[in-house]
Amino acid sequence: MALQNSFFLCILITILFQNLFFAKGACFQPSGSMHEEEAEEEEEENFNGVLRHSGSSIFSVDEFGAKGHGSFDNRAFEKAWKRACSSNGAAVVLVPKHKTYRLKPIKFQGPCKGRVTVQIEGTLEAPPNPSDWDRKAIEGRYWILFSTTGSLAVRGGGTIDGKGEKWWQNSCKINESLPCVAAPTALFFKSCKNLVVENLNVKDSQQIQVNIMRCRNVKVSNLNVSAPDLSPNTDGIHVTNSRNVLIKDSIIGTGDDCISIVSGCRRITARNIVCGPGHGISIGSLGFNQTRANVSNVLVDGAILKGTTNGVRIKTWQGGRGYARRIVFQNIEMQNVKNPIIIDQNYCDSEIPCSQQKNAVAVRNVVYRNIKGTSRSEDAMTLNCSSSVPCQGVLLSNIDLVGAEGVEGNVTAVCENLRWLQIGKVVPRLICA
Repeated sequence: MALQNSFFLCILITILFQNLFFAKGACFQPSGSMHEEEAEEEEEENFNGVLRHSGSSIFSVDEFGAKGHGSFDNRAFEKAWKRACSSNGAAVVLVPKHKTYRLKPIKFQGPCKGRVTVQIEGTLEAPPNPSDWDRKAIEGRYWILFSTTGSLAVRGGGTIDGKGEKWWQNSCKINESLPCVAAPTALFFKSCKNLVVENLNVKDSQQIQVNIMRCRNVKVSNLNVSAPDLSPNTDGIHVTNSRNVLIKDSIIGTGDDCISIVSGCRRITARNIVCGPGHGISIGSLGFNQTRANVSNVLVDGAILKGTTNGVRIKTWQGGRGYARRIVFQNIEMQNVKNPIIIDQNYCDSEIPCSQQKNAVAVRNVVYRNIKGTSRSEDAMTLNCSSSVPCQGVLLSNIDLVGAEGVEGNVTAVCENLRWLQIGKVVPRLICA
């Protein structure tokens, strides 16, 4: 348990000063050239402009023929988007309040000439019957897709209703006699830069609620994301192949992970998140089918997890390659969580048992700090690492987990193939094989 690298030394120094730096701090200084850093700073300046749209041209979907209720309004939305996207200055696509607009799968394609805000004040509603869907959209996994846009804001206080109940009923996870088929994401952002998503209600998606893929410079805030706890694969916010993403001040309760972060992600921050029901906040799964996966510089700072299946979790498949590193989970409250802290380097979501592999996605430089609350199972902390690629540089600091009401005896904390350090109190005491 000796200090083995500069990361631990850096963590110790910052804990002493009660300030764990992230992203621009010394512990998490990202790799890359000065040219890349300067380019990112310039993008950040442009990004801040998305937050303002005074003096913008406003294009209401009603002006282009949207009726609300009844028939589908795709054509009117497409026309309003085309006008806004082709405007030389800042533009707003307005979805008026007190109306419900039905949309079949729809794509809002960039690049646009100027900043665009999609102001959703009313309700967008998906077709409830899978037979009403375009097969290409299902295969592309989207209902509402924003693609290759720059300087885009989607906000407004309205509701995005995926009407996913019939999709869930036909899922192989609900009815094992049915074949497993793809289902769409409600709100999909693909290859977007300088993106703001805020102040929206997203509910009952067919599958993933909000998907952020191959995006850069993203701020997500004040979302209320919901689906029943038994709805399959309805991750709240799913982030893949993206960097510089901030998710904050949001309430997420679904049938899967509240937030899931998968391969290709760097500099991902989640702050002030309320999660439950669901499967918790997860990094992974990574390395499926012996693929390479990389995730780095992730901070989860301030979260309340209520009645979730898992708390904070890192999961990787045997046989994968790559890494999950520089990850901090801190200032987190567990309320009746089944498995509060988990690392699983031997993840296997398969009917056929996974055989032991020589390779594994490396898990290293992970901090768990200021985590307290109750576990509704005896397994408060399970750190199950690979025998071939053990977890390295795991720091536990100020952990206090006890059994929830109805849990008999003391909760446990166990680990295998783990190289770790303790600072301050850790309850329950970690016992390693």
